[in-house]
Amino acid sequence: MRQNINWGIIGLGNIALQFAQAFKDSTNSKLKGISSTNPEKIKVFKEKFEINKEYCFNNYQDLLNCNKIDIVYIALPNSMHKEWILKSINNNKNILVEKPAFMNLSETESIKKKVIDNNIFFSEGFMYRYTPQTLKVIELIKNNTIGKPVSMDSSFGINLLTKKNIFGFKKIKRIDKDNRLFNKKLGGGAILDLGCYPVSFSVLIASLVSKINYNKIKVLEKYKETSSLDVDIHSQAKLEFENGFVSVVKASFSKSLGTETTINGIDGTMKIKNSWRAEPSTIILEGKTNKIIKIENNNNIFSYEIDALSKDILESRLSPSFPGTSINETIGLTKILDEWLN
Repeated sequence: MRQNINWGIIGLGNIALQFAQAFKDSTNSKLKGISSTNPEKIKVFKEKFEINKEYCFNNYQDLLNCNKIDIVYIALPNSMHKEWILKSINNNKNILVEKPAFMNLSETESIKKKVIDNNIFFSEGFMYRYTPQTLKVIELIKNNTIGKPVSMDSSFGINLLTKKNIFGFKKIKRIDKDNRLFNKKLGGGAILDLGCYPVSFSVLIASLVSKINYNKIKVLEKYKETSSLDVDIHSQAKLEFENGFVSVVKASFSKSLGTETTINGIDGTMKIKNSWRAEPSTIILEGKTNKIIKIENNNNIFSYEIDALSKDILESRLSPSFPGTSINETIGLTKILDEWLN
């Protein structure tokens, strides 16, 4: 029986670098191949991660053609996800695509059927779901530590638009229209780039109350500020689930909202100080139980995601085990983000 899964990376940007560094902590996976249209990035990755020259490709298609690669991690700009998801399916490659998987709901049409018809393992890259911190949150809720969850508030906000000058006064930064974060055609904006995290977390917690019907989730009280380039830079919304659970989600490029999540149950409250990176990993319980829980993580938290997905593939699963993000959930999350954006 195989013990390891060979990974290939499509696109060698900053997130791919963080992802690649996690293989040193992995127990069942190997970074086998890389692909980029940038020769300098290929050189850096090849040397840093000791990739055999034979598996360093200067175009994405050649990596897909390589029969030594079991799964590809698509780390390209949002606008390129759909194209390379389809090409990966056509080349019978299992897929992990960086969040958000799609720019809008229309992009998901036919994808689900192709994934199922071709027996492709598919998952969206929400690495926070695999951390010991998130697994502990799930355990605490299942053990009724705060009672039945009724609501939550989750944020992801970083001020990218102002800086302090030498006198300590704030100054508005010039927005670079070529930066993917502020480029609408590339899938930029705070909702898609950051808001997908609190939406994903809201769906995860709501699913612990009862099964979710994505067609019955209401996206209400939407508020959005846009930049001069017509991309959203600050936004919030309220999600109402059919089971009565309510979540307020916030995303921002203009305000330092932080990364905290508060989950309210009928018997108490749970606060997660750093929801996404778990650095540091601290859960604060208040109410029926009063306790501060601190959790140790691997040096690189992407390793938990890599190991979990590799285990699923080794066990011949076609969908990630809970709490991973399946193709059905990805389509549901895309629907919510679409409604929040529009």
